Amino acid sequence: MKWFDYTALTLVIIGAVNWLLVGVFRFDLVSFLFGNLSWLSRIIYTLVGLCGLYLLSLYGRIRGMSE
Repeated sequence: MKWFDYTALTLVIIGAVNWLLVGVFRFDLVSFLFGNLSWLSRIIYTLVGLCGLYLLSLYGRIRGMSE
């Protein structure tokens, strides 16, 4: 399951970099690469969002390790 944690973290970091580009330069890298809300870009946005929700469980796992 560790591979899934790394994959999810990687996707969330890519999503964060994309939001940084949107906020600073008004440049959406996903839309640029895959089209403005094409089916592929919607899948990418959905995967990044689901990985972000999954990584919420990281808070509980970190707390469990420190106790």
